[in-house]
Amino acid sequence: MSESQSRYSIVERLTRAKLDIISAKANLDSDVKVTEQEVISLKEDLKDWENNVKSAIEKDKRDKQREIKRAERNANNCKDKKKVKENSYNEKVKAIDEALGRIEKISETAPAN
Repeated sequence: MSESQSRYSIVERLTRAKLDIISAKANLDSDVKVTEQEVISLKEDLKDWENNVKSAIEKDKRDKQREIKRAERNANNCKDKKKVKENSYNEKVKAIDEALGRIEKISETAPAN
């Protein structure tokens, strides 16, 4: 009987070892699937990041273009204001020159005391 118990315990240990091996083998597939899923997830994260970066760059570019247009408008307005002020100053200088010319003529024709 001890021989049959010995065989029974050997068969039981071998069967348990076989089940452990089969279970470990099944876990290999699970481990591979988990790591493959991680790769897929990381690739999706990269695509999302790339899209976010592209969107951010496009937004920044639009903002910079608006800034440039605003600066160009300001520069054009400044040029226009300069022309208007130059014309005004030219008119004032012309008026002063005319007044000085009249005073000079009056001084020439007026009797000297």
